Amino acid sequence: MLGLATGGFLGYMPVAPGSFGAVIGLLAYCVMPLFPWMAVLMGLILFIGFSVWVSQAAEKLLNEKDPGCIIIDEIAGMAVTLFGFPFSIWIGLAGFMVFRFFDILKPFPIGLLEKKLPGGVGVVADDLAAGIIGNLVLRGLLLLT
Repeated sequence: MLGLATGGFLGYMPVAPGSFGAVIGLLAYCVMPLFPWMAVLMGLILFIGFSVWVSQAAEKLLNEKDPGCIIIDEIAGMAVTLFGFPFSIWIGLAGFMVFRFFDILKPFPIGLLEKKLPGGVGVVADDLAAGIIGNLVLRGLLLLT
């Protein structure tokens, strides 16, 4: 269970474990445009539910609220950020930067979700919010360029 929650134990990296999780999400983005958007959406919804379940179990095993080594939430959040975009290295890099910006700074209401929601839902919800906001910001940036 911890192997899943920590992205194959990359969550134990001594520096920026969340960025390693986002990189795994970037790898998922490489294949997402190969499938119909509805199939990707259904897969993403299933993965988010799986992430909540895994995060909840990992919190119990580690006996800690939202430990930094759990990075499956960053994988899900990064995938949400890049959902619906055609594949492009530049979009992927911009999405990575936008997602990490919101994931690290946690502006309102992102930080509130992490604090107010319990268990696996709280672990994943802030990253999903960062992903949704990141997706919208990335769309806006692409419209401007």
